[in-house]
Amino acid sequence: MHYISTRDSSLTASLSEAIARGIAPDGGLYVPGDFPHFNTRQFDGVTELPDIAERLLAPFFEGDPLASELGAICREAFNFPAPLVNLEQAPQPASVLELFHGPTCAFKDFGARFLAATMERIRRNEPKKLTILVATSGDTGGAVAAAFHNKPWVDVVVLYPKGLVSERQAQQLSCWGGNVRTFAVNGTFDECQRMVKEAFLDASLKESHQLSSANSINIGRLLPQMVYYAASSLQLWRDLGRRPNYIIPTGNLGNAMACVWARHVGMPIGEIVLATNANQTVTDFLRSGEWQPRASVATLASAMDVGNPSNMERLRSLHPEFEELQGQLGASSVDDIEIRGTLRRDSHELNRIWCPHTATAAKVYRRMLSRGARGHWVIVSTAHPAKFNDIVEPQTGQEVPVPPALAKLLSLPRQEQELQPTLQALRTQLQQH
Repeated sequence: MHYISTRDSSLTASLSEAIARGIAPDGGLYVPGDFPHFNTRQFDGVTELPDIAERLLAPFFEGDPLASELGAICREAFNFPAPLVNLEQAPQPASVLELFHGPTCAFKDFGARFLAATMERIRRNEPKKLTILVATSGDTGGAVAAAFHNKPWVDVVVLYPKGLVSERQAQQLSCWGGNVRTFAVNGTFDECQRMVKEAFLDASLKESHQLSSANSINIGRLLPQMVYYAASSLQLWRDLGRRPNYIIPTGNLGNAMACVWARHVGMPIGEIVLATNANQTVTDFLRSGEWQPRASVATLASAMDVGNPSNMERLRSLHPEFEELQGQLGASSVDDIEIRGTLRRDSHELNRIWCPHTATAAKVYRRMLSRGARGHWVIVSTAHPAKFNDIVEPQTGQEVPVPPALAKLLSLPRQEQELQPTLQALRTQLQQH
């Protein structure tokens, strides 16, 4: 399997090279040069997450030095569950895909741990230390920091928009120390993301540092996220004999892209509907066909506050014709008033306490039913509500229990520096270190 840039298909790389680089030399994102195709019978008798991961990802590793270690990588990365839970009191049969049972209580743990496991093997004989730059709108940075913390071959630099994530998210981003440096940027997530992209193209940084990325722009983050869509869709296919539909909260489009790829390779997935917050770049594009990135706006679902999502390049690479793309995905936006209302209503009517991001998907689920949608729907729950207690508890009137993994991180001292949203400011910090 070879990987190509979304901007120039003549720029190719092996999987190991694509993961190590993070981004293609022309600034494009790596995508598979071709996709394998599966049928459900190939997964007969395979039910455990690491085993599904190994079978699903084997073709993507074919011919790569990492291929012989894929089984070990999967067992290392997928060592916590992604349970599919019935939404018992829902007005129509539905499930919740809970992706918050990892060490930082967010779906990003799957991709971050997989990426760390692959990079550690890629870097095994490299003398020069790797520097991973990660821009985060909330959960990515904490998951990456947890996955790479105290590994001697790597330094991690986390950039997050100061004041635009929850207090507990900020604590998770800044409690590490050691080989993890955290910067609270005086700007938006889009500015953090721009700084990272500019750093990859900066000649002086290329000379002084070996840079890579752990955002969903890195193919090593995205491939493993296909696994929980494969596993959950296979489970429902076996149980119900039908293809489930998914509602996915989305910001940078990485989680959604993983679901699209899982369906593209043959997993039994029906409709895919994206739930966005008041940042409606994707929603507007799927309605009009006009791609108009814009400055992000702050919302209660802060991890989705993205006005120029990077993974749109991958989506348009897979479906370059707008009419075709429009037929592949739906999208619906949810504002803060609706998030608050959903948190209140569903805590009473469904006995579910959501994080603000999952609440956007839950609101879209009700909206779909009101429009006569049928089939079995899966609400993708991306983070534990305890990470957003300051938002959730006032709406639900209930205290959210803190999982042990989160409680441990909340007890650690905070270590961070402020940074202006410029490449020069970032370059200065990197070259001083």
